[in-house]
Amino acid sequence: MAARPTWKGFLKVSLVSVPVRVYPATDAAATLRFNQLHAECQTRIQQKKWCPTHGREVSNAEIVKGYEFEKGRYVVMTDDDLAKARPESTRVINLVRFTDAAAIDPVHVERPYYLAPDGGMAAEAFAVLREGMKGKAGIGKLALYGREYLVAVQPREQGLVMYTLRHAKEVRSMNAIDELTEVPTKVKADEVKLARQVIGTFEGDLDLGEFRDDYQAELRRIIDAKIAGDEVVMPTEEAPAKVVNLMEALRKSLDTVSASKKRPAKSAMKSQAAKTSKVASIAKSRRAPAKRKRA
Repeated sequence: MAARPTWKGFLKVSLVSVPVRVYPATDAAATLRFNQLHAECQTRIQQKKWCPTHGREVSNAEIVKGYEFEKGRYVVMTDDDLAKARPESTRVINLVRFTDAAAIDPVHVERPYYLAPDGGMAAEAFAVLREGMKGKAGIGKLALYGREYLVAVQPREQGLVMYTLRHAKEVRSMNAIDELTEVPTKVKADEVKLARQVIGTFEGDLDLGEFRDDYQAELRRIIDAKIAGDEVVMPTEEAPAKVVNLMEALRKSLDTVSASKKRPAKSAMKSQAAKTSKVASIAKSRRAPAKRKRA
């Protein structure tokens, strides 16, 4: 199924405006979701909008938006009122500041989107901006889903990727975490050296496609087993051992990792994936109706 844009407008840099479309970069359908059911009859629960003053359910046509300015007192905001507050960013992503892409703190990043040119006429100008922005991130604003977001736009492959950003006041300071005051500022040099050696053994090119969602896979295994009427066995869970001697734990880690180098991590992941696939196939075959034998 072709991707559908969630927003159309213009990407603007100074006096240059390019028609663009905004697409979600993530797929929510990839995550298993559950519905709320009534335990007695397994009927799906309905969420009703109820007015306690009139003691009845109300339709969407009867509902308005209200802002509580005092306890129990509201001012009603109509669609016309909301339209008056529409900033330029409802139609234009105006990039007003550029910085190195690495300068954006990941704690501010909220959600990714892809940008593409809106129509063939915009493709050339879009490509020029993309090449001109290499290594940089443009900062601007975008009104989306009823609010205005701070956004960062930067080149990615053949297009542009846009991240909605949290404003500075939305990010809490780490100084508010009391436990961090107990973390020592000085550590033993030999322990740091050994820790770096352990970490170094895990270094390599990053391919997130190598990693699988074990929790989702296990949920799918349990769902398939219950559909097939099989008993679901709870896996044994071992708590991590407490570290009493840090140097000893680091040395053991280094020895263990060195020994496991004979079996690449990618090979181990493929082996685990094959086991999960086999379990799913068995559950699927048990659900399938058995073929009748001919007399």
